[in-house]
Amino acid sequence: MTVYFTSDTHFGDHRTINIHKRPFTSVAEMNEALVAAWNGVVSDADDVWHLGDFARKLADVPALLATLNGRIHLIRGNNDPAGIVDLPGWASVRDYHEIELGERKLVLCHYPFRSWNGQHRGAVNLHGHSHGRLKPLPRQYDVGVDARGFRPVPLPALLAP
Repeated sequence: MTVYFTSDTHFGDHRTINIHKRPFTSVAEMNEALVAAWNGVVSDADDVWHLGDFARKLADVPALLATLNGRIHLIRGNNDPAGIVDLPGWASVRDYHEIELGERKLVLCHYPFRSWNGQHRGAVNLHGHSHGRLKPLPRQYDVGVDARGFRPVPLPALLAP
């Protein structure tokens, strides 16, 4: 089992193609590419922490969850619809979470922090929201698809020099 991180897929949201200059000509093309990239690296035995802004329309979420590989944990973002927490298919839904992977403490939130719990003891802040446009602090990583080749990434890939 591998643990992956991603964020800001914005499935079904035409605005992200223009605002973030994504290389897709339509929402259908973007959704198809995002699903293919996700399923190309994630297996059903893996965990995925999605750090917010999953999809534009609540009605699209169940079908997307059924299509994507892995057990998906959602950390809610500012563009996630209000009822997203009530939908079946999530392994968990939170606004903020701290986990440990091996010896590494991870602080997970949609938003990047200026400082975070355990920052000076080696804890890592994983976030989305900034679409690869924010200069990170040490041990802070934007896991959004715009910054990570439109696919989920495992922790070792984020930490590699």
